[in-house]
Amino acid sequence: MVSPTPTYRVKRRRLDLSPPPHLNDLADELLFLILDRAAAHDPRALKSFSLVSRACHAAESRHRRVLRPFRPDLLPAALARYPAISRLDLSLCPRLPDAALAALPAAPSVSAVDLSRSRGFGASGLAALVAACPNLTDLDLSNGLDLGDAAAAEVAKARRLQRLSLSRCKRITDMGLGCIAVGCPDLRELSLKWCIGVTHLGLDLLALKCNKLNILDLSYTMIVKKCFPAIMKLQNLQVLLLVGCNGIDDDALTSLDQECSKSLQVLDMSNSYNVTHVGVLSIVKAMPNLLELNLSYCSPVTPSMSSSFEMIHKLQTLKLDGCQFMDDGLKSIGKSCVSLRELSLSKCSGVTDTDLSFVVPRLKKLLKLDVTCCRKITDVSLAAITTSCPSLISLRMESCSLVSSKGLQLIGRRCTHLEELDLTDTDLDDEGLKALSGCSKLSSLKIGICLRITDEGLRHVSKSCPDLRDIDLYRSGAISDEGITHIAQGCPMLESINLSYCTKLTDCSLRSLSKCIKLNTLEIRGCPMVSSAGLSEIATGCRLLSKLDIKKCFEINDMGMIFLSQFSHNLRQINLSYCSVTDIGLISLSSICGLQNMTIVHLAGVTPNGLIAALMVCGLRKVKLHEAFKSMVPSHMLKVVEARGCLFQWINKPYQVAVEPCDVWKQQSQDLLVQ
Repeated sequence: MVSPTPTYRVKRRRLDLSPPPHLNDLADELLFLILDRAAAHDPRALKSFSLVSRACHAAESRHRRVLRPFRPDLLPAALARYPAISRLDLSLCPRLPDAALAALPAAPSVSAVDLSRSRGFGASGLAALVAACPNLTDLDLSNGLDLGDAAAAEVAKARRLQRLSLSRCKRITDMGLGCIAVGCPDLRELSLKWCIGVTHLGLDLLALKCNKLNILDLSYTMIVKKCFPAIMKLQNLQVLLLVGCNGIDDDALTSLDQECSKSLQVLDMSNSYNVTHVGVLSIVKAMPNLLELNLSYCSPVTPSMSSSFEMIHKLQTLKLDGCQFMDDGLKSIGKSCVSLRELSLSKCSGVTDTDLSFVVPRLKKLLKLDVTCCRKITDVSLAAITTSCPSLISLRMESCSLVSSKGLQLIGRRCTHLEELDLTDTDLDDEGLKALSGCSKLSSLKIGICLRITDEGLRHVSKSCPDLRDIDLYRSGAISDEGITHIAQGCPMLESINLSYCTKLTDCSLRSLSKCIKLNTLEIRGCPMVSSAGLSEIATGCRLLSKLDIKKCFEINDMGMIFLSQFSHNLRQINLSYCSVTDIGLISLSSICGLQNMTIVHLAGVTPNGLIAALMVCGLRKVKLHEAFKSMVPSHMLKVVEARGCLFQWINKPYQVAVEPCDVWKQQSQDLLVQ
């Protein structure tokens, strides 16, 4: 008998009909990571997310940490909508009256407030702000030209304040500084830049009460010798900025021998013209732990000054921009500063091949070198730099005109760790760009006014530099659409590009760049063949665009402005001069709430009525206009706009349409330099 074949019953899988996980089931940490990624591509995506459901609306409210309102009247509602805000940025509100600050609800989560570009508030407004934000630790009041000692007294009530900027608050005196010193003993960072009313009396009290201070900016103040004992009593001071303090001389610096903060690590005394090698010697004796020293645009660098740097054994950054080097002055740096990681010699006179060839082999740890406008150096210096410093991450050689194209090829072959390279106005050609194929970490490349580079060179860059974020091709006249297409396709992380006066470019270049979704800065000044069609591609594709220069793009008209108004909501600065924009386009732009700066010189299609209509709608902070408009627009209307916080700059330039060829422009520039 044949046994029957066994049968197997296939077990059916049960369908899971349970509902998908609810948004509320996700941990906030995971949800916030998702929102961060969405906002990185398009900040407006968060608004779309919040409109999906009530749960999404609540999640987006909990997620937001920074608030940047365009209008002060929206503050109460915005703070109620976002209870977890930690930073309140009011810099986009040009006019912020005391009443707006007085209407603020209690915001205990807010720890940082930025008022650096706002005007119209005073002591009463600051009092309301401090009362509403009891946990305030960071306050920026830069450019508060109308703030005085009464305002400083209200700031002093923020007992937990750790960072405070009073830059350009010129009406604050020792009395106001004294109130802050007494009321804010936990201060760590303080900027008094351009506070010309502060003297040694206020600094004495500051040193007595704020002994935790580690960053102090006294640039462009009236400090003199009597101020130094107080400053040097700050035992935790690490960064001291004294830029442009011409009241400091050698005699003042000799007092450092007696009382000095041994904790000081960064000292910036650039543009202090009365300091000579004698004063520098006093500095290095008194501050043995300095890591960074900036003496740019000070006295000539002598061998004795350079030798004194040997006393600062830990010195890592030395900036001597604009200084004149005497005989063997640079060589002495090679002997005494062997631990340097950054050396800046931009626009220094007296720098030669002999000097650099002697110095760089001794700086084994050098990572950043700036020899901008050192016009005497040749291939000899570059060979020494690339051989001795293969670990360089930043090299700036703008206008080093005696270095040949073959010499520039050494950079890419030997310095493969470069992240920043500036070869503006040099003899760079396509072979030099091809040699950069080994510099895969390059993020910033400036090759403007390099008339020998072509699309072929940019093709090599696009293949070898995928992380490129900033490229400058200003007046590189041989570049065409093909080269820009290579860059757009090979460098998807691009954030900034300068194509000004690359006259061969058309809308095809803009169409390619519209795929770079992180692009925030676009300069196409003097590109006469681009039109509104190309600009519309940029507007729809590059939603993060914040700075746009389309001066002398004659084919860009109102249609381009309409696309910008609909899609470029992050636009902050625009130059429309010489474009074919009329009142319609200008009024369309006024719908961009965050627009801050606008240049509209020589716009033939704009009338006084259209201009006033646009200015009354948008909250501009600065407008550049041709002087002819000043007599056409009613003065009372201009005063209304100015009262809202807008600053007018009147330009009187002749109408000039022609765009000079790049080679002609470069020759004229060189002729002026020789003269």
